[in-house]
Amino acid sequence: MPEITTVTRRHAPSRRTVLRALSGGAAATALAGCGIPPAYVAPADRTVPDRSVRERRLAFANWPLYIDVDDGDAQLRPTLAAFEKRTGISVDYTEEINDNDEFFGKVGPALMNHQDTGRDLVVMSDWMCGRFVRLGWVQEMDRAAQPNVTRHLDPLLRDPAFDRGRRHAVPWQSGITGIAYNREALGREIRSTAELFGDDLRGKVTLLAGLDEAFALLMQGNGADITRWTADDFHTVTDQVRRLVSRHHIRRFTGNDYIKDLASGDVLACQAYSGDVIQLRADHPGIEFVVPEEGAELWSESLMIPNRAGHKRNAEALIDYYYEPETAAALAAWVNYVCPVPAARDVLASAKDEETAELAEDPLIFPDEAMRARLAVARDITPRERRDFAREWNAIVGL
Repeated sequence: MPEITTVTRRHAPSRRTVLRALSGGAAATALAGCGIPPAYVAPADRTVPDRSVRERRLAFANWPLYIDVDDGDAQLRPTLAAFEKRTGISVDYTEEINDNDEFFGKVGPALMNHQDTGRDLVVMSDWMCGRFVRLGWVQEMDRAAQPNVTRHLDPLLRDPAFDRGRRHAVPWQSGITGIAYNREALGREIRSTAELFGDDLRGKVTLLAGLDEAFALLMQGNGADITRWTADDFHTVTDQVRRLVSRHHIRRFTGNDYIKDLASGDVLACQAYSGDVIQLRADHPGIEFVVPEEGAELWSESLMIPNRAGHKRNAEALIDYYYEPETAAALAAWVNYVCPVPAARDVLASAKDEETAELAEDPLIFPDEAMRARLAVARDITPRERRDFAREWNAIVGL
């Protein structure tokens, strides 16, 4: 099993990226939104004879800084090395995913033309996974070959609307979109989304620019059930945000750069991701992260096996390996996002290193029951909704 070692916390770029309005992002959105018939792939055309037995390898595409790395050798990834040693399967691991829409545009032509992408395993944000599933671009996994996934996947993540039963997309890591704020500088607590809009925060608040990243938390602030939100819920949010922009309450809309604004004091409160704030607090202990009383969005980046991948069984084995609590704990200790394997908490708690053991008590890695009760997985934006909703949101944000 992989060894859990002392972790030096490093800030990793967010996997929750800005929705692009130009170039590959717009083309990908238009393609998925229109539901162009030739893009859809029927089940019979998704698979090829599996070469896993005779070819003990697989190709794994992920985001940068989203896996454990050895402190002494940046090229060594201990959990992957342990998998290779145990199974004899070599892993060609690439950090080539920097934006959901960009990667969609990169592999889309092959997938819609029934071709191998050259990748056996990819990690995408769940809202993008929804597009892949709807387009028939990913293969259904053999859960009989994945007993750890069956046993250890967090119940909160088991049944998203875009992939019932998680047959096509299994969480790699999860996170929470909530509120980060500088308690020392603000001089008060924030406990609800509405408190972002108090007069003392005028010009000191940022919201996320990406539609898929921003909308759910704002809806929850209005009391909406994001597992089944409606168009009226969406338009209520956009009306609110327009008013806030017109009053110059919102300083700007951001991607991951809200971190710099918050650290410098230019911004006192913002929409934020839990994994970012864990690492930010190491240098700025006055910054707090809040799951609002009305609730917050629980999201994931998930593993998928693209169509016509030639090493499906090897990919399924790797996914299941990361659902062993010991492996999940080693990964969680390094990336500091919400662990999709709750059983990993006990493994971390038993670590000899005190700082590593303390991670087991961090509710932003292992949410406690009170926090879990306020978390929900949002239904994704459907292709029919996306074109008009994206146009309306981007006009407000300035994309």
